[in-house]
Amino acid sequence: MGLVVQKYGGSSVADAEGIKRVAKRIVDAKKNGHQVVVVVSAMGDTTDELIDLAEQVSPIPAGREFDMLLTAGERISMALLAMAIKNLGHEAQSFTGSQAGVITDSVHNKARIIDVTPGRIRTALDEGNIAIVAGFQGVSQDKKDITTLGRGGSDTTAVALAAALDAEVCEIYTDVDGVFTADPRVVKKAKKIDWISFEDMLELAASGSKVLLHRCVEYARRYNIPIHVRSSFSGLQGTWVSNEPQGDRKVEQAIISGVAHDTSEAKITVVGVPDKPGEAAAIFRAVADAEINIDMIVQNVSAASTGLTDISFTLPKAEGRKAIDALERAKGAIGFDSLRYDDQIGKISLVGAGMKTNPGVTASFFQALSDAGVNIELISTSEIRISVVTRADDVNEAVTAVHTAFGLDSDSDEAVVYGGTGR
Repeated sequence: MGLVVQKYGGSSVADAEGIKRVAKRIVDAKKNGHQVVVVVSAMGDTTDELIDLAEQVSPIPAGREFDMLLTAGERISMALLAMAIKNLGHEAQSFTGSQAGVITDSVHNKARIIDVTPGRIRTALDEGNIAIVAGFQGVSQDKKDITTLGRGGSDTTAVALAAALDAEVCEIYTDVDGVFTADPRVVKKAKKIDWISFEDMLELAASGSKVLLHRCVEYARRYNIPIHVRSSFSGLQGTWVSNEPQGDRKVEQAIISGVAHDTSEAKITVVGVPDKPGEAAAIFRAVADAEINIDMIVQNVSAASTGLTDISFTLPKAEGRKAIDALERAKGAIGFDSLRYDDQIGKISLVGAGMKTNPGVTASFFQALSDAGVNIELISTSEIRISVVTRADDVNEAVTAVHTAFGLDSDSDEAVVYGGTGR
């Protein structure tokens, strides 16, 4: 048997009983002959509680100290889990991200992994121990400061360790039974997917599916690490994410993999932009210099009488104020008239590698939205994805309508969200 990396989310280790249940599952994997490395998130809502506490003390906490605070949650989980495993008669050692060799850049609160040097983890495994690693954190390469990887960063920690240790698989344990054709909290008839390609999973993750973080899937694809998404609350097989179906599993790739939605974005419209070369570049340079990622972009046709146009784009709500401020500072140089900000929007995305060879998918998608009375504000496409922006109030109805229109509804029991969050 080979080496397995397992990651457990906050809902899986939310309390003492959950930690003991997870410990038993880890020990069972060890008894089956595997070397086991475990990446663990903070217990339940610990991270949110720490964020609230920080904001009560300081409205704008310093990045370095904020990271020092937030990483405490994972350290609590890893130590308690190691204790629970030892209580079952097996040796376990816990490691912070720094001790595990997770090297990052120096950007606090959203650091990126540069390298993983898991010497201490390898030593622990060679000694027959189970290694428990605090997820979501690392150490900066230059200043040796503690850093965090951003929300959901434990998934990325797990895949990065799996790649560095040449693991057979990275198992992501969550509170749903796998990846579904839609969010089971919204679409009760969503179906579990047995296997999905990295390509389709990347699009679903980027479009708002919360089961796997986009950076995690991207890392796994780069190093060809199979991911098995499954629930820590049941013994059911989950969803395999890989280049090809695993083992003897022969699964034909579906035309449509699923429907994702996202209500965490806002829309900014730059009104009255001179329609000449360089204006769009200046707008998005101002946004980029503020270190803001944008998603969808639409430019209207220039009005012949004025020579002006409007440019709309979407971005995370949390970055909205920063983007508005950056554009206001650049207004004189760019020469636009005004800005409009709208955070009551939602994005619905249809994803599937098969759509590029199947005519009629686009027509069916828009017909389903039309039949549901959903108005479209923006449209963006790729070879395997169609995304639209609608009013936030229409998102749930739109997702359900599109899911049904493409025959994705399940005839069996409703999907179960064991922990209530879908992560």
